[in-house]
Amino acid sequence: MSIKETLQKVQNNLPQLEAYRQQMAASKENIPLAKNSLVPDLTAGYQVNMATFNNITGMSYPGFLLPISGPPSISNELNFIPGTALGALIKWNPFTFGQRNAAIEKATAQYKQANAAYNEQLFQYQYSALNLYLEALYLKQVTSISQAVIERNRKGLEQSLVLAKNGLKPGIDTAQFQSVITQAEIDYLQTERTYLQKLTELTRLTGIMTAADSIELTDTVFRSLLLPAANSSIENHPLYQSIEAQRTTTAAGLKEIQRSWAPQLDIWGNVYARGSGVNASGEVNKADGFRLSRTNAGIGLQLSMPVLQYSKINIRKKQYQYLLKADEARLAQASLDISKQIEAAEWQYRQDAKIAAKTPVQLKVATDVYEGLKLSYEAGLIDYTRLYQSQYELTKAALNQANAQLQLSRSFLAIAIAKGNLDIFLDQFN
Repeated sequence: MSIKETLQKVQNNLPQLEAYRQQMAASKENIPLAKNSLVPDLTAGYQVNMATFNNITGMSYPGFLLPISGPPSISNELNFIPGTALGALIKWNPFTFGQRNAAIEKATAQYKQANAAYNEQLFQYQYSALNLYLEALYLKQVTSISQAVIERNRKGLEQSLVLAKNGLKPGIDTAQFQSVITQAEIDYLQTERTYLQKLTELTRLTGIMTAADSIELTDTVFRSLLLPAANSSIENHPLYQSIEAQRTTTAAGLKEIQRSWAPQLDIWGNVYARGSGVNASGEVNKADGFRLSRTNAGIGLQLSMPVLQYSKINIRKKQYQYLLKADEARLAQASLDISKQIEAAEWQYRQDAKIAAKTPVQLKVATDVYEGLKLSYEAGLIDYTRLYQSQYELTKAALNQANAQLQLSRSFLAIAIAKGNLDIFLDQFN
């Protein structure tokens, strides 16, 4: 699995990111929902009932129908008369004095905020995966160093047995070689355990069900890394964009509140038909109650305004103005933090690059010293202690080089993180 494949799997397989994607999709639906308020609201209903005819037009139940009532009956009679009604009520708000546009802007801002939240989470998870990948590569290199230590000491053990048999070296050297081999094997197993733990966590982040010990990392960090040009914009950083999206949402909420005190213009229309088993003169004909014998229709305008809500709306406006100032302060702080993070990451990289440039020299010197002392030991010119010390220095130099390369890659990744662009790091693996 390469580094780029790792990031793709994080984006495509991680369930937590899928949750953010679904939340983003749900937030997007608020935009057409806000636009849908332009569509008229039409409600239709039909009812039939049995009621006294003291109110000679009969009875209408509350709900879909607007009752049309007439004068009361002359006498008080409890004779139940059938009645029917069929009606349709339409309400339309074609003009909202900016309220609809404010709602659409707020819904759009909320969607952008959800999208920014997703991008920020994706950025964080991909960074975690990259860091695990680098640590796993380092541990893989450490296991190779441990294997080399084991192999060198096994060869030394074979040589010490020959020298001891010929009386050139004491038998204690053999025991010392065996002890070093055992310790090196323990170190190898401990490193391998940590390596598999890192791979297990990496498979969790990438959503891979394959066992960790069957994963092979194909990329390597041991290559020249070039410091990127300082042309990135802080405004493109996922953290900055997330805070900016929050500020935009707050500003849209403030605008929606400001528009809420505007007048509301409603266009109403009503079509209503009904039948009654009793007529205006009091004559009862129950069969007429099941026929829609009377029809009414009407249309009108209604202009309303929440006059006494001004104080409440003004308080909410002040609240959102404070929230907007808070978001602007967070945005300024994020800009400062990101710029300083970039500065620190680039400084760290330059220092790590200087260190990494020296470790190959240290490793070559340690290798030459060990090879020379090994020949001297085989010739019986030096004791085991000097050979062991040179081997320790060689192992230390190899570990220093691996660690320097890891730190150099990490500091380079830190630059990409600080600039909010992982492609800066990924471009090194084309």
